[in-house]
Amino acid sequence: MSSDSSKLTYFGPYEVTSQVFYNTPFSYCLVNIKPLLPGHVLVISNRIVPRLTDLTTNEVTDLFMTVQKVQRMLAKVYFKPEAEVGRVGTPEDGAFNVAMQDGISAGQTVPHVHVHIIPRPRDSPQGDEIYDRIESEEGNVGGALWDRSRPIPGGKFAKPEESDRKNRTETEMVKEANFFREQMELVD
Repeated sequence: MSSDSSKLTYFGPYEVTSQVFYNTPFSYCLVNIKPLLPGHVLVISNRIVPRLTDLTTNEVTDLFMTVQKVQRMLAKVYFKPEAEVGRVGTPEDGAFNVAMQDGISAGQTVPHVHVHIIPRPRDSPQGDEIYDRIESEEGNVGGALWDRSRPIPGGKFAKPEESDRKNRTETEMVKEANFFREQMELVD
């Protein structure tokens, strides 16, 4: 679907109509005002709600089907096949960071459900550093959109030292899986 220029589009309180490059019945895509890497875009729910759990089943399905479609498009633009001349890039020719900050404590600076898609060509050097950049001022989309009242990124947590991380036992993991299985049965 193409963008309808007669209708204004909002990302939270910010009018972003000119940044939109794709629309679906329940979501839209826009170029990022403050990309962390080339091709960093957002997929956003049409309905302005702050949390993923606020979306309907149809909205969630549409949102993530759109994420997949945008990944395929970005792969064609940013990924280069290794061997086959003339072939366009596919998702398998690179990688993506697909991230969502769901709530203020997770670092969400615009209270509107959105998914970051960041293409990572094979020669991309950052590794997991991209998550630090998303959580920092560098990834403060809300602040970049509206400098009069800059939302402060939050949700950053200290990285554990690898030596402090211990493998759990099979028993511990089974116990937790059983607990979560029981809890899932209680969720609507």
